[in-house]
Amino acid sequence: MINRLRVLRAERNWSQGDLAERLDVSRQSVNAIETGRYDPSLPLAFRIAELFELPIEAIFVSPSKGDAS
Repeated sequence: MINRLRVLRAERNWSQGDLAERLDVSRQSVNAIETGRYDPSLPLAFRIAELFELPIEAIFVSPSKGDAS
């Protein structure tokens, strides 16, 4: 799944550790989501969307729908 998590995090000057703490997950989980090696669970995707005050669709895009940028 393509996502904008790295860009959104960088816009706020948050490290992966900062984001992980806010989401109550490990830094490794944040890294895996950002690099596309792991798709978050639906509850985690909702927490991410709520944290960034964006709809899920503005953060995560299906690979069949094209580029997220």
